[in-house]
Amino acid sequence: RTMDRAFNLEQSFTNTVASLAPPRESGEKLMPGAIYVLVAAMAGSIVTRRSNILFRATAPLALGITAGWTVLPITTGNVANLAWKYEQRFPVVAESHLKFREGISRTISFAKVHSELGVHYVNEKVTDARETVEDWVKKGK
Repeated sequence: RTMDRAFNLEQSFTNTVASLAPPRESGEKLMPGAIYVLVAAMAGSIVTRRSNILFRATAPLALGITAGWTVLPITTGNVANLAWKYEQRFPVVAESHLKFREGISRTISFAKVHSELGVHYVNEKVTDARETVEDWVKKGK
């Protein structure tokens, strides 16, 4: 009975780890990608070595996650889905994750809208300035 439980636990662990790997058809290679992700995380640690403790803790994590989504998108997606499955076992954690994600999405959309407004404003001002200079040239000033 104990051996069966241990064997089932090992089988479950093996299947979980195997499910994280990308399919062969994807062309995603784990070995160089994993090294790139680790190097990016270490670079974040090196760059922030003279910063405050909060930034020193979050920058390597952020750079590593960003590199993971960039270099290994399928594997990182599989890991995120697995983490989400485990988070759902704790509703408070899952709910706070959803609120955080929603806040990030709102912030990104807010930034996009305001950047578009800024670009539009700058384009208008540049066009006005160009037209003014062209008028001066036509008048011979």
